[in-house]
Amino acid sequence: MTEQAYFVHPAGICESSTIGAGSRIWAFSHVLPGARVGSDCNICDHVFIENDVSLGDRVTIKSGVQLWDGIRVGDDVFIGPNATFTNDRFPRSKRYPDSFAVTTLEDGASIGANATILPGLTIGKRAMVGAGAVVTRSVPPNAVVAGNPAQIIGYQSASETKQARLGTLSVLETSRLAVDGLPALAVNGCTLVQLPVFNDLRGDLMVAQFDQHLPFSPKRVFFVYHVPNDHVRGEHAHRECAQFLVALNGALSVVVDDGVERQEIRLDHPGVGLLIPPLVWGIQYRFSADAVLGVFASHVYESNEYIRDYDDFLRLVTASEAPI
Repeated sequence: MTEQAYFVHPAGICESSTIGAGSRIWAFSHVLPGARVGSDCNICDHVFIENDVSLGDRVTIKSGVQLWDGIRVGDDVFIGPNATFTNDRFPRSKRYPDSFAVTTLEDGASIGANATILPGLTIGKRAMVGAGAVVTRSVPPNAVVAGNPAQIIGYQSASETKQARLGTLSVLETSRLAVDGLPALAVNGCTLVQLPVFNDLRGDLMVAQFDQHLPFSPKRVFFVYHVPNDHVRGEHAHRECAQFLVALNGALSVVVDDGVERQEIRLDHPGVGLLIPPLVWGIQYRFSADAVLGVFASHVYESNEYIRDYDDFLRLVTASEAPI
């Protein structure tokens, strides 16, 4: 008889035979027969894992967590103490649905202590759910959410060694302090562009000459306004289209991501615009109540020109950078 490749505490119960090498199941935890646990997982005291549950590799589940049927957990996920998961939208005693809602925690996600996750949601890659948050909608990759109901309060740094929230670059402060021009951005191809602004007693005037300030002549323009503060727009990249964003009124935050670097820019002055080239993931959020966003696009609208899935975006960016 070969030695068991994983550890179960004498006071723990593990009825599953699908447990990866190096995983540890501690005291008073109970893993049902149908559960699948990956390699090098750490399941702390007082954890219950039902049958239709799968865990990836290197998952940490702290004490007091119950994972019910329908939970799918990717690799390198952290689940904090007493986090609560649900799998039935309309629970009633002794009445069971035909199938339970599937809740997915993608690779690298982190769930804070006492957070509650409603059924059927996806917590995106490397997303962070704050302690005590009540998550009622799916969380996009890299987002940081908190509150009840949970709202996006920021995005994660791209650094693998320092998963801190992104700092925000304010174009208003940047334009005030600029002496030798606006600072270069970390995200490939993204550029801040200074626009002429004229102020007098009659009001303010901002000018954008397409042949001077933009590297393209716009084929399309649209305006975004009356966006509730808790709503997120964008969350896509373009295959060929470049865009120029300027806050005509109010303020909003834009996250740009080239698959390696990620940066947040606060558009809070019409005198500075943001150029986003193709193959850069863009997100707009934290709109002020009076925000009006103007977007100038290099191409006409084509639905198949959009990349709306972040994993597809990463695959396309990696393929475009591969040597020929």
